[in-house]
Amino acid sequence: MDKQAMTDTLITAKASKGLSWETIGKDLDISPVWLASACLGMNSAPPDTAKAIADYLGLDSAVADALAEFPTKTWDQAVPTDPLIYRLYEVVGVYGDTLKQVIQEKFGDGIMSAIDFSMNVDKEENPKGDRVVITMNGKFLPYKSW
Repeated sequence: MDKQAMTDTLITAKASKGLSWETIGKDLDISPVWLASACLGMNSAPPDTAKAIADYLGLDSAVADALAEFPTKTWDQAVPTDPLIYRLYEVVGVYGDTLKQVIQEKFGDGIMSAIDFSMNVDKEENPKGDRVVITMNGKFLPYKSW
């Protein structure tokens, strides 16, 4: 089973059971953000975690095997048209240089890892409209001189 077929199978099973990433993650004691990313094919799951996800959703070992396979992380380079994803591109477009400047002032010349990384998505209730809180936590990787 390839990653796309795996994703289709996982999304269908999740929807048919009326489950959320939050519920599955809580029940399996794993991050719902990481779980969604793995199920969408952008991360590999350790074999025991892959089996637990497949078992939880009542899926066979082919899904678990595909979850455990290393992904090829590609995406369209064009700006996406989905409004939520587009807005994240907009955030990086507007604040990317600012974030780079602030991070490099605090840490030096380098980057934030997307490999040694975690992310949480939370909801902050607000009388003027609920707020989305995205917390990204990546290891700082300094550039080296030689």
